[in-house]
Amino acid sequence: MEFPFDVDALFPERITVLDQHLRPPARRPGTTTPARVDLQQQIMTILDELGKASAKAQRLPAPITSASRMQSNRHVVYILKDTSARPAGKGAILGFLKVGYKKLFVLDDREAHNEVEPLCILDFYIHESVQRHGHGRELFQHMLQKERVEPHQLAIDRPSPKLLKFLNKHYNLETTVPQVNNFVIFEGFFAHQHPPARKLPPKRAEGDIKPYSSSDREFLKVAVEPPWPLNRAPRRATPPAHPPPRSSSLGNSPDRGPLRPFVPEQELLRSLRLCPPHPAARLLLASDPGSSPAQRRRTSSLPRSDESRY
Repeated sequence: MEFPFDVDALFPERITVLDQHLRPPARRPGTTTPARVDLQQQIMTILDELGKASAKAQRLPAPITSASRMQSNRHVVYILKDTSARPAGKGAILGFLKVGYKKLFVLDDREAHNEVEPLCILDFYIHESVQRHGHGRELFQHMLQKERVEPHQLAIDRPSPKLLKFLNKHYNLETTVPQVNNFVIFEGFFAHQHPPARKLPPKRAEGDIKPYSSSDREFLKVAVEPPWPLNRAPRRATPPAHPPPRSSSLGNSPDRGPLRPFVPEQELLRSLRLCPPHPAARLLLASDPGSSPAQRRRTSSLPRSDESRY
């Protein structure tokens, strides 16, 4: 791809790495230095045009790479320029590769959910006029060395059929692990994940869901003391060491134990002797000590005629 400005002077190296700041690389000694704002504007123009060309090649409805997207995300783009041909003395761009780390939930071969943050291939484009010349592999291999990552550790966002053939041809990546999102991972992704993936427990079936967890069940086993004054209830008497045998009769219910503390018979009689009599009983005993209340009731019930005879 050609541009109206000097690409060879803008990018001194064959492969240039840019981050979200889009800072121009260091200039070669002895070259004229335009204004820094003009250099950054040229970089933004290159990124916008590369994004449009990539979207057109992949038949996407809109570009997924642009200068504004780069500035709003922590992504890295690798730009490959042509050092041999110099059309009009300004150089040309052969392609680019955009990568970035993303937090994903992916499935392994046992369909268990895993929370990982791998390096992802977000966009990859080589100009149609220079494809099948080894430029794509040169750019991809430079990225792997720079990022210190293996091909099977990558996650690819919506790869095109051309990209899948490229990975299979140069890196023997063929068997994929099915996912429910747009990312594609290959066999061996979890075997060499560094740092290790944080695995989540597999989703349980509907029938296995319990009304409360095991921690709740352990909590229910702990006896909690009731609040005051319920905790001031009187203690029950200690049951005898040898309780009486239960009756074997079918009509009797099992022995449930005394509801109140057991009081010996002698102690009960002693407490009755010490209890003072009622005032009404004192009056009755004082009026007729020799008679009982039952006899006085029988005497008062006799007819009046009988009383006159005596």
